[in-house]
Amino acid sequence: TTIDPTLTRADRLVGQVLGEPGHLPAVFTELEVNFFLLRRLLGVRTQGSEKQSKVSKLSKNEVLMLNIGSMCTGARVAAVKGDLAKLVLTSPV
Repeated sequence: TTIDPTLTRADRLVGQVLGEPGHLPAVFTELEVNFFLLRRLLGVRTQGSEKQSKVSKLSKNEVLMLNIGSMCTGARVAAVKGDLAKLVLTSPV
C-alpha cells in the first residue's frame, strides 16, 4: 500500500477500515436488536447462603457493553418494546 508510515505508528489505525471510496461497509451509530435475558447472573460469586441476584429488565437510558465482532463498545438503551431494543452506540461500528 501507499499509506504514509507516520499514520500507522503507535497503532493509530487500530479499529479503522481502509478501502476505496464507495466500496466500504456501512457505518452504524444505532442498532435495533432482539434480545434474551438470562434469569440469573452468571460468573458472580455469592457469599455464604446468599441467593444469586435476578437479572432486571432493560430500562431506557441504561448503558450496556456490547461485543460486535472483535470490537467492544458501549451502548445506551434508547427504547425497549418486548424483546426488541433500540441502542445508540457510544462509538460508531
